[in-house]
Amino acid sequence: MKTKIYSVITGTGSYIPPRVVKNEDFMQNKFFSPSGEPIKKDNSEVIEKFKEITEIEERRYVDDEYVASDIGSFAAQQAIEAAGVDPETLDQIIVAHNFGDVSKETLQTDILPSLASKVKYKLRIQNPFCVAYDILYGCPGWIQALIQADFHIKSGAARRVLVIGTETLSRVSDPHDVDSMIYSDGAGAVVLEARESENPVGIISHISRTDTFDNAWLLHMGPSYNPDVERSKQFLKMNGRKVYEYALHTVPPTVKKVIEDAGIDISDVKKVLIHQANAKMDHAILARLFKLFGLRHVPDYTMPLTIGDFGNNSVATVPVLFDLVIKKELQNHRLRNGDHFVFTSVGAGMNINAIVYRMP
Repeated sequence: MKTKIYSVITGTGSYIPPRVVKNEDFMQNKFFSPSGEPIKKDNSEVIEKFKEITEIEERRYVDDEYVASDIGSFAAQQAIEAAGVDPETLDQIIVAHNFGDVSKETLQTDILPSLASKVKYKLRIQNPFCVAYDILYGCPGWIQALIQADFHIKSGAARRVLVIGTETLSRVSDPHDVDSMIYSDGAGAVVLEARESENPVGIISHISRTDTFDNAWLLHMGPSYNPDVERSKQFLKMNGRKVYEYALHTVPPTVKKVIEDAGIDISDVKKVLIHQANAKMDHAILARLFKLFGLRHVPDYTMPLTIGDFGNNSVATVPVLFDLVIKKELQNHRLRNGDHFVFTSVGAGMNINAIVYRMP
């Protein structure tokens, strides 16, 4: 058989901040509705309902001295060491994020220079032909960066790419918005390398879509729900109900197509590594995906979840999840030689993407 070039992950890494913020830490927050009216329910009731829907019990925030490029470089260093490669041999560094470096002092976005350039500097890489750039694609940004890296590798333009997802959503969330309890901080990274193989391996198929006509502003920046907060200060805002409806309607058929494009059946998929945004939504998406294949039951341990402990750290959720699975740190979740699994995410844009990957 003729050999082909495939893109294979050879090293993984993650940074999970040590600072734990529990649900009860929000008991003193003053929550407001989108209309600017104080929420009259007791915070204990609000928090209990939030936990019931999202399954989030705690999340992680970065220490005050760190920004997204810092924790991205921490995860990157792990991935490079796991891959056993010389960082000077990297052809590209792609960093997915949405808000750049947001300092604790100013809460101002800093993307000059790009986060990828900052990470390259922090890794002390001197090779001028290691090209560093950022990608903004909502929460699916890391998967989209992986797709871009795959294109570069299969075209022959690159042999080794460092792909990072890093975010500090705690710095852009409105403390007067109940949704602020969803968001968290973290970073994940992989080294993706070219590999010749007679049989499909690594990234087998991928798909992306952007739905703006009716959905462009389901996630956006806006003023605090508290009318007393200066209106010039902007925070992350989400139409949660509409996001849920959009995701449930569009993610399952999109993932179904990428599985079919890979030439495999849903029964061949051992894991679905999905963006950790809302546990109720993720369970509903997976159930509908299997239903599209004519199956009523989702096999146990198909979908590993970290959202209960880590919250939603945007572009970092999927690479962190993958790193923990690879390191066998999630009970009952293993990936073995030859296993197929799916990466998939949905987020601001609105954007969706998915990858079918076969373990070497």
